Amino acid sequence: MDEPVTTKNSVGESSRTDRPITLGVIVGNRGFFPSHLCESGRKTILDVLEKAGIRAVITHEETTNNGAIESLEEARRCADLFKQKRDEIDGILVTLPNFGDERAIANVIRWSGLDVPVLVHAFNDAPGKMSLQYRRDSFCGKMSACNNLHQYGIKYSLTTHHTMDPESETFARDLQRFAATCRVTRSLKSVRLGQIGARPAAFNTVRYSEKLFERSGISVETLDLSELMGWIRQMGDDDAAVKAKLDEIGDYTTVTGVPQESLVKMAKLGVAVDRFMNDQGLAATAIQCWTSLEEFYGVVPCTCMSMLSNNLMASACEADIAGTVSMYALQQASGVPAALLDWNNNYGEELDKGVVFHCSNLPNAFFGDARKMDFQEIIAGTVGKENTFGTIVGRIDPGPFTYCRVSTDDYTGAIRAYVGEGNFTDDTMETFGGYGVFEVPRMQQLLAHICENGFEHHVAATRAEVAAPLKEALGKYLDWSVYLHT
Repeated sequence: MDEPVTTKNSVGESSRTDRPITLGVIVGNRGFFPSHLCESGRKTILDVLEKAGIRAVITHEETTNNGAIESLEEARRCADLFKQKRDEIDGILVTLPNFGDERAIANVIRWSGLDVPVLVHAFNDAPGKMSLQYRRDSFCGKMSACNNLHQYGIKYSLTTHHTMDPESETFARDLQRFAATCRVTRSLKSVRLGQIGARPAAFNTVRYSEKLFERSGISVETLDLSELMGWIRQMGDDDAAVKAKLDEIGDYTTVTGVPQESLVKMAKLGVAVDRFMNDQGLAATAIQCWTSLEEFYGVVPCTCMSMLSNNLMASACEADIAGTVSMYALQQASGVPAALLDWNNNYGEELDKGVVFHCSNLPNAFFGDARKMDFQEIIAGTVGKENTFGTIVGRIDPGPFTYCRVSTDDYTGAIRAYVGEGNFTDDTMETFGGYGVFEVPRMQQLLAHICENGFEHHVAATRAEVAAPLKEALGKYLDWSVYLHT
């Protein structure tokens, strides 16, 4: 068995965005084309991957002709290596320094048994180097490789241009886009989510099919609020974990004017949620809020949820598990926090603008420095101000964002989603909670799509432009029905 060549990587390990991306690399070759191009092309690709912080699993150069794959035996060697490293490989990069053998490429992927995203890349020919010594014909070879992958039923992605210089900035962006696709695909196939509390009775909109999610690899672990409250009752105000969480809250946001009793309650709630997540190996949560926690415990969970989301452990309110999936997918695509928002208000007569809002549990990453802890003005009218401290109040900073909503459709037995991009603006707005003015091109058409297809009013957002890789991961590789709003 060949030992893999693994490039160094410059991306740090993260408990929430998972480990750095690892790609199985297939260098295609066809014998009557210049094989020295495979030797130099292989070196170039590995250098590019190292620079991008992406690990590579590839057969040793001496075990195949110039480190490329062409013959039946070479395909078997490469497939066996990929099998050996299947738990590490997140995607496959097929690169063609010359025409390449399309059968060998497809056979490697089939025999490896890997069900991961595949990116097909072809090198440029140079007009001044079209002799037999330097001619690549990768332009033509890529079509043949894709034809065979299609015949084999193997899903694959393409680069921005048909042939590309792998050392170009455009290809560097393609690699990062593909890495995002791999992260989303990998993580959603085995993620564990926690639902704390029941769906609020007034929110039929957050119903979902746990079975449809399970079929896609998304597991949901439930916890009744009574159990959570039971754990909290066993905690003392001076417990080390409670004190540590209290300090964490004080470091996270401004708490001026918030009663100490409320802060201690938040700290205990945070410790209890952490315990549930750690005990069950959960990556994200959805928490019942409205209005049980306020009425019977005396705080809103927003600060605890904001802290989780800011640490890349997405947390959605109102037991909205489908919203949690939306947040988690965006977070995996972007590597930065996601939030759950309401498509909430129009903005005057501006048809492509509107207002997003939540009470709020938005992560600090959405606000910059302009945020603080306060009470929840809406619920306070029902249960009293003293029982509603814990919201994170502020205006979302201007800048680009990607939005996503995942939903389960029991009638068709399918998971659906829509994704797109827009901008948070600096238009004038004064209100409470966590809010922002946004602009999305053709917003009226998007709103019509949401209403006509029965999507929820909740939408997840992340402050990055990742609609393309997210759509590819959810639609192509997870086989969900995805609408990309452009």
